[in-house]
Amino acid sequence: MSHESPTPVERFNALTEAFAGAPDVTRPSDEPATQRGFGSSALKVKNKIFAMLVGDRLVVKVPKARVDALVAAEEGERFDPRRDGRVMKEWIVIAPAREGAWLSLAQEAMTFVASQG
Repeated sequence: MSHESPTPVERFNALTEAFAGAPDVTRPSDEPATQRGFGSSALKVKNKIFAMLVGDRLVVKVPKARVDALVAAEEGERFDPRRDGRVMKEWIVIAPAREGAWLSLAQEAMTFVASQG
């Protein structure tokens, strides 16, 4: 009996389901099919992205101090979307070993983004 763990896409889809019915949250499945490109597979609150799947890794938006703490704890790395060293200070790529923390980190990100102007 093979006990395969879910793929990152399956795990992200399950994560998006956890936000079904949450106020002001838009899931990728809620977007029109014409929405492609950056953020097309993203969770949004008040139309602002708070979590997305990039490749096979979860990327979330949290306060810079939280990013610093997560990086220091080796729970993720700074998000460098252009791969040129210009990191986004409030975004973190969650380490694969931390997949069990995806939901709590996404909830934290949603709260953070919802609280911004």
